[in-house]
Amino acid sequence: MADGAFTFTKLIVGDLERSAAFYRDVCGLVEVNRISADSDGRTLTEIILAGEPPTPATLILITYHGEPVAPSGDSVLGFYTADIDAFLERLVAAGGSVTSPVKALPEAGLKYAMATDNEGHIIEPLQRT
Repeated sequence: MADGAFTFTKLIVGDLERSAAFYRDVCGLVEVNRISADSDGRTLTEIILAGEPPTPATLILITYHGEPVAPSGDSVLGFYTADIDAFLERLVAAGGSVTSPVKALPEAGLKYAMATDNEGHIIEPLQRT
């Protein structure tokens, strides 16, 4: 892998299992590893999620035990989908919310929406048109 290649995003969450279920059910990600460790004097657990088939880039959900959760809006997670309407239906069914309906960007060949996951983290689904 090249130096500087994008590898992962870590999202700090409060309810690790519920968040893992959300990204599994909505985005089709699968758990590829789970790590519990002490790092810099903090106890943490991470669930590493990847697409299927796996790609080099992963989403890592992390919780620091006994510490407050980072505020929502701390990041924006983008996911390509073949059917943005079905993606948003799964998102709402899994406890997320649509914050901006589907909009077309014909000049970019895309449709997109803005949403939040079950803990309020921002998600931007994209569909190529």
